[in-house]
Amino acid sequence: MRAVGITVYGGPEALEVVDLPAVHAGPGQVRVRVHAAAVNPTDTMARNGSRAEQQKVDPPPYVPGMDAAGIVDEVGEGVSTGVRVGDGVMAMVIPKGNHGAYREQIVLDARAVVPAPAGATHAEACTLPMNGLTARQSLDLLGLSPGQTLAVTGAAGAYGGYVVQLAKADGLTVIADASEADHELVASLGADIIVRRGDDVAARILEHFPKDVDGLADGAVQNERVIPAVRDGGAFTSVRGFIGEPQRGITFTATSVRTYDGEFEKLDRLRELVESGAVTLRVAGTYPPEQASEAHRRLEAGGTRGRHVIEF
Repeated sequence: MRAVGITVYGGPEALEVVDLPAVHAGPGQVRVRVHAAAVNPTDTMARNGSRAEQQKVDPPPYVPGMDAAGIVDEVGEGVSTGVRVGDGVMAMVIPKGNHGAYREQIVLDARAVVPAPAGATHAEACTLPMNGLTARQSLDLLGLSPGQTLAVTGAAGAYGGYVVQLAKADGLTVIADASEADHELVASLGADIIVRRGDDVAARILEHFPKDVDGLADGAVQNERVIPAVRDGGAFTSVRGFIGEPQRGITFTATSVRTYDGEFEKLDRLRELVESGAVTLRVAGTYPPEQASEAHRRLEAGGTRGRHVIEF
């Protein structure tokens, strides 16, 4: 089967189509014929050598990808999630060695695989699992209650957009940042208040909430610069491992979506929210495996809204 991977670290051009042996579902597992795999920033780190130390325990080629959608073509013994051969599904993948989403076949624990949203294409469905679960985890870590206020930085991105929509579904009041070009997009996602993005976004949040917000999800990696927007005793979560210095009783957490691997119910709930219209799926562009390098190149150029997708 075909996959997209690397044998030598480098820029987007390092990606190549490689051949891998077929795999089969064992007990408690599901095999998916992958039709679409989303391209995320974490994939570029698997390609450029940033994770070389972790990857060296496995031989190349290294296959990136944390989001897959396709059709179930094998179900192992003992699978009780209701997924059957022929079902359209989506899944988050935790890459290891050549076990990444950029491949035509992948075997996963059954609890990692849920039905795709009704009416969604494979390309659309594959944009949800990793970023949607990351957003869900951030909100779970913040632990806010309906009626409380949440600030979201990087709201126009895939993660930030899902945080906004899931927060509104949770009954929160959302203040989000956006450039002028993204104002309409972020408004369409449901943000109650939109402020201009930038290094001084905390000051603009405080203009609307002088007593500070209850929680903040920092998708723009502003780190220390946005802590002043959070109230005493509030909550702050980051997406790149940042933990703020202890201050004012704020609870600091780092969102790490790998711990939500196999959270069938949480991912299936995201499917329900897509089907209800509360969450929207955004595809920036689609590429055949031979043009995966172009998808990486465009992602790294910045300004992507939605996800680029490799289609097999």
